[in-house]
Parts: sequence; structure tokens; C-alpha cells
Amino acid sequence: MAAVTRSNVVTNASALQKYINGVKLLKAELPGPTTVSLGIAGPSAKISTHDLFIVWHHIAMSTFTPSTQSDRNAAHRGPVFLPWHRFMLRQLELNLQRVLHDNSFGLPYWDWAADGQLSAAAQKTAPIWQAGNFGGQGDPISTGPLAPPQFLVKIEANSSGSLVQTNHGLRRAFGVNGAPTLPKRTNTSGALAQTQYDQAPWNTSSAGFRNYLEGWNPALGLHNRVHVWVGGDMLPSTSPNDPIFFMNHCNVDRIWESWMQKPGGPGRVYAPGDSEAAALKGHRLHDTLSSLLSGTTTPSQMLNVTSLYVYDSLVV
Repeated sequence: MAAVTRSNVVTNASALQKYINGVKLLKAELPGPTTVSLGIAGPSAKISTHDLFIVWHHIAMSTFTPSTQSDRNAAHRGPVFLPWHRFMLRQLELNLQRVLHDNSFGLPYWDWAADGQLSAAAQKTAPIWQAGNFGGQGDPISTGPLAPPQFLVKIEANSSGSLVQTNHGLRRAFGVNGAPTLPKRTNTSGALAQTQYDQAPWNTSSAGFRNYLEGWNPALGLHNRVHVWVGGDMLPSTSPNDPIFFMNHCNVDRIWESWMQKPGGPGRVYAPGDSEAAALKGHRLHDTLSSLLSGTTTPSQMLNVTSLYVYDSLVV
């Protein structure tokens, strides 16, 4: 099967419509397991395919590596951030292809740095937030195809960090949680200028491309800044509740691919290697990704996926 093309969600109306339709189909699909089987408080209920991705992300964020510290976890704050989310995106893409009956569907991306070039006020009304696209902000949002009752949040993390059942509309609050604006082109250029993928101490204080793109060093940059700027349901560990989550991460993945393909750049490199300390288990080149669905997949297998998908543009 030929590689699918991932395109800009703002300029490809067909990809946008298919994505929204697919998300709703996955939200309505109830294959199990149940909330009780996963230890989620409340009456027993089947979990939708869409919501399994939310549970998956929450568990990864709650699994520290090693378990004795509270910084690096199984999918964030360390080297595996990019390959872990690349794998997650691909699993969503495959599920969307299945329910849409369209093997040519490619998961679209949100080029948030393009919106970041706008004024702070204009960012809040950019095309992506129009009623015909993802809708705007609110508690809950009231416009667009994801407004209630068309789309409801069913599982979320409470103040104690535990998963609980809920039933409310999607929430967003633009630019009010400490990030008044989105990243700009100068920020993505700064990421591409990094010469090393990652380095010791392999956490939020590390220098290198991964930590720059994830948004810890410099602080509140790129990926992290987008989560904080969107706010609402994009803030906690259950941030995949907002379908814009995957548009954000698809763009993050696109920036990673651009970095690896940059002329004269580092190429498809990854660190740490297998010889690093056991405390880094889950983040080394040939460690199995820690997740509900990864099987035996490793970071090394996520470095070149051009046989599966390509981007319509690597200009970031």
C-alpha cells in the first residue's frame, strides 16, 4: 500500500471533514474494555475507541521512568516523546482509515506557527477556530461540529490525577493560562537549528532538539505552549479529549520529520543508545515503547516511516 499524505487541516477541507467524521465514528464505537476493568471510578460502561486513546495517554503520563522520580515519564519529558507520539498518531490514523473505509486518508496537521504570526487577538479567531472547522472557545464551546451534544467528554482526570467518568461539552480557553500567544516561525526555526537530538540528563533540563520541540527548554515553548494556549481540556493528562490534540501532535511530528530531512542536518538519529543506564528504560533506542498498544515497537522503528506516510510540506 502506498504511503498516505498528511496535509494542512486549514487548507484541505476534505481532510478536515473526514477527520471530524472519523473522530465521531470512533467516539460512537464501543468495543470495550469497560471503565471498571480499567479502574475508572463510576458505574461500569464500555469505553469508546476514541476514549481508549485518552486512557492510553493518561497512563503513559502517570508512568514515571524510573518510578522513583516525578519528572520523566513513559511518553514525555524525555527522549521517547517524539517516537511515542508518532506511534500513537499512526494508530489513530489506522483506526480512522478503518471507520472511514478510506485507506488513502492521512491524518492532517495544524500549522500553529502560521497562526502564531498573527496578532494575539487574531489568533483566537483564526480560520481553524471558525464554526465550520473546529469551533472556538468556551465552557463548553458552542460552535462547530464538536459542540455539545454532537461531541461530549466522557473520561477525564480529576484534581487527584485519577481517571473518572464525566459527561460535559468540550472546553477551551484561549491564551489565558500563561501562554498569551502561539509559537511563531522564529520558534520553529530555533528547533530546526538544534544539532543534537537529545542529551543527558535526558529530562526537562536537557539541551537538544527533542526538549526544544517538546517545550521545556526554553520553557513553555512549541508543543507545550500550544497545549497551554488552547487551555480547557487540552491542559490535563487527558488532553486527547480535544481532537485538536492530534492536529498539534501531527505538526510536532512534521517538525521532527523536517529536522531529520534537513539538508546537511543530523539525519535519522536518536539518543540515548542501548548502553545508557537502566533507569532510562523505555527511552533507549531499542526499548519497547511503554503503552497499552505498542506491542514490541521501539523508537528505532519510528525513525523512518516514509513508507507509511509523508507530509505535503516540510516547511515549518
